[in-house]
Amino acid sequence: MIEVTNISKSFENIQAVDRVSVTVKENTLFGLIGTNGAGKSTVLRMIAGVLKADDGGITIDGIPAFDNIEAKKKVFFIADEPYFFANANAVEMEKYFSTVYEEFHREDFYSYLEKFGLDKKRKVNTFSKGMKKQLALLCGICSGTKYLLCDETFDGLDPVMRQGIKSIFAQEMESRGLTPVIASHNLRELEDICDHVGLLHKGGVLLSKDLEDMKCNIQKIQCVFRTQEDAAKAMEGLEIVKQEERGSLYTLTVRGGREEAVAHFATVDTVFFEALPLSLEEIFISETEVAGYDVKKLILG
Repeated sequence: MIEVTNISKSFENIQAVDRVSVTVKENTLFGLIGTNGAGKSTVLRMIAGVLKADDGGITIDGIPAFDNIEAKKKVFFIADEPYFFANANAVEMEKYFSTVYEEFHREDFYSYLEKFGLDKKRKVNTFSKGMKKQLALLCGICSGTKYLLCDETFDGLDPVMRQGIKSIFAQEMESRGLTPVIASHNLRELEDICDHVGLLHKGGVLLSKDLEDMKCNIQKIQCVFRTQEDAAKAMEGLEIVKQEERGSLYTLTVRGGREEAVAHFATVDTVFFEALPLSLEEIFISETEVAGYDVKKLILG
């Protein structure tokens, strides 16, 4: 488990991270969401031990993250712009990472290179941005580390490659307990794979919740009532997060389980009623608006 406790980091007069606390549980996929400048990359670099927090602490399976070889053995960090040795090819990068990570899976690495159509002897500096990102991801996946930290993982990958990497993540999580932490500015990109999502804004954590809990405990209701009295009765006892009216159609975002919401509206006379699942983006919009923020201005997508 990765425990980040009240960490802060400044660069001269710029506060990049401000009292951030998050917990990354084992064998889950943690999504770290935020716009450019929100502090995502800095947080990942501190978890990886590349940067030292000014305040607070970070432990990886109980081991302090900074300047600690045992902690670094558990983590592979992929930056937004992955670094490769000058004039190196995939074979040379494999040889290097095999010396750094004792559990590096060489056979899997070369098998993945072939499946992804990456020439193992071609110089990496001739690769496209997407190809470099693929290679970096394959190096990280095959490193054998318990934790994989990815900064803007899918940026530059086409839809087919994105699905391929997501499938590999799922396989590695099931087979050996890999725990990926993915930083992104795009909610839609992570919605179908994340177990837990944290939202960073201006260097601080605005929201951090299990995705399944979020989806199960907030509902989107669309309904048309026969009378205003029915509408007023339906609103009683509900914890309404958001309410919109277009003509006679009410669209409500309410807290609570789906069965609970359906049972509640069964007690009033409706012309039309429908309970709909919310997307991750809709959930975040609802949650952050309650906190006084407009997530549509915070998250690109």
